[in-house]
Amino acid sequence: MRTVTGPTDHVVVVGAGLGGLSAALRLAGAGRRVTVLERADVPGGRAGVWRSGGYQFDTGPTVLTMPDLLADAFATVGEDLADWVTLRRLDPLYRARFADGSALDVRADPEATAAGIAALCGPAEAAGYRRFVETVTAIYRAELRDFIDAQLDSPLGLLRPSLARLAALGAFRRLDRLVGSHLRDPRTRRLFSFQAMYAGLAPHQALGVYAVISYMDSVAGVFHAEGGLHAVPVAMAAAAAKHGATFRYGTAVTEVEVSGGRAVAVRTATGERIAADVVVLNPDLPTAYRELLPPTVTPRRLARLRYSPSCFLLLAGAGAHAHPDADRLDAAHHTIHFGAAWRRTFSEIIDRGELMSDPSFLVSVPSMTEPALAPAGGHAFHVLFPTPNAVAGAELDWSVIGPRYRDEVVATLERHGYEEFAATMAVESMTTPADWLARGLTAGAPFAAAHTFGQTGPFRPGNLAPGLENVVFTGSGTRPGVGVPMVLLSGRLAAERVVGPGRAGRRAPGPGGGVRNRLRKP
Repeated sequence: MRTVTGPTDHVVVVGAGLGGLSAALRLAGAGRRVTVLERADVPGGRAGVWRSGGYQFDTGPTVLTMPDLLADAFATVGEDLADWVTLRRLDPLYRARFADGSALDVRADPEATAAGIAALCGPAEAAGYRRFVETVTAIYRAELRDFIDAQLDSPLGLLRPSLARLAALGAFRRLDRLVGSHLRDPRTRRLFSFQAMYAGLAPHQALGVYAVISYMDSVAGVFHAEGGLHAVPVAMAAAAAKHGATFRYGTAVTEVEVSGGRAVAVRTATGERIAADVVVLNPDLPTAYRELLPPTVTPRRLARLRYSPSCFLLLAGAGAHAHPDADRLDAAHHTIHFGAAWRRTFSEIIDRGELMSDPSFLVSVPSMTEPALAPAGGHAFHVLFPTPNAVAGAELDWSVIGPRYRDEVVATLERHGYEEFAATMAVESMTTPADWLARGLTAGAPFAAAHTFGQTGPFRPGNLAPGLENVVFTGSGTRPGVGVPMVLLSGRLAAERVVGPGRAGRRAPGPGGGVRNRLRKP
């Protein structure tokens, strides 16, 4: 495994996103002097926060899975995650609502999910689901440590004994075929393959290896962090600061100063020069190359990267009765609404650069789990509609269509049972692909480069800058990829490039055990 060369006493981390914070904790735990420079006034990066009118919203991810990976980051500085963040395992994890009016809950206990599938689709489908759980669990065990949580410096790194195991499990078939080999009902097939969207692909295009995403949420569990997901980076930054890391907020980095093939300092927007032995870059990887590093070190293939879809995000504080589950004791924190269209939807977003004609979308309402996130009589709604990214949807002028699409989103919510949503909205904020682009996300894609075969594992942009001896990347744009668990792992892989293998925390934990069994129930 390659590591940086030369001294590593002082590491400057640019960006306090989840990847940068994961790296900072591990580097501090390994005895390095760490300085974190963040242009915003708070940590978190994409995992930010917006507060208005007594409501609080996460501005980025809302789905937290695999908390053992987070616990490991805290453990590298001798801290217990439970002392810093209160996590609650959700049950149901998701509520799926289908175009035919039926609904299905994915429960914390897979057997409870199977019972729900049996009631909706019949015992044969429930038996298929149990087989599916066995398969994705086996794929997780075979894949995570050897391929996702691993430094793959070349394609030869793929030649491991577990590769044959993955092939035998069908992980190199298309995801829709892998799912379809166990499940027959169109509703369950959609529910356990839509996660391909996170990887930037349609289920009929994605490899079965991405069934590991379905394992991470639908089997291993989904969690809520008290205070919202933004509480996680706040806690990570506080723990790192306790153990010696220095944080400077409101500090924008404009350049990495390079001399003799090494980064020697970073320069800020105010003209300050901060010397560094190693630089860890957490901004969106193509943006970091383009704006912070010399053009001569930028890999040519970055110009050819294919990006994931984008999304339209509506944050809204609305009346509590606007939620269709308002009166249910098992109210859903996350609800996935599936339209009647399926392949056409992916084709519209990914291939044709068009808005969905028959939307499928996610509504997260964290105040269902934590009422303090909204004032009395209200709920905090996080509404996400997938859209083309700014490249595929280059013809979409969001300065013009943004307000109109907001109205369409609200009307769609009301058609799906969110009664009087528009009339009861007290606060709102929308984020379009153009906004993501303005925030430094290449192609306006918050899910970064798509996980095509040629952009996965050793073929994904590496976490070492070519031609520079001491510049390391972390975040969703590099290995292993997209999603909170992957970004946390990217921080460990980045720190390992600095301090060497085995010195940046333990390898990814296996299924079961760990922090999951010490969490509060909803």
